[in-house]
Amino acid sequence: MISTVLAQAAAGGGGILGQVFLFGSIILIMYFFMIRPQQKKQKESKKFIEEIKKGDAVVTIGGLHGKVSSVETDTVVLELDRGLKVTVEKSAISLDFSKKTTTSK
Repeated sequence: MISTVLAQAAAGGGGILGQVFLFGSIILIMYFFMIRPQQKKQKESKKFIEEIKKGDAVVTIGGLHGKVSSVETDTVVLELDRGLKVTVEKSAISLDFSKKTTTSK
C-alpha cells in the first residue's frame, strides 16, 4: 500500500505537501503500533511492581517461582520452599509470568 502511494505521489507530482502528508502518516502509524503499546506495557509493569505484597505468588525474570515473604523498598524476599528464602530486586519480578501463575490456579 505504501509503495503504491509513493508511486502515485511521484507520478502525479504531488509536491512537498504530499510528501509531508505521507511522512506524517508513517510516523502516526509507527506511534500507534509500536511506541504506544510499549509505553502501556511499561506503565502496567511499574504498577505491578509497586503493588507487590506479602503472600503474592510471583515469578522472577530468571524463572524462579516463589511466594513473597516480605517487601522492602527496592527488594523482595521470596520463599521458594519451606525455609529457603531468596532476596531479589523488585525489578527482577516478571509481570508476564506472574499473571500466568495467578490466573491458572
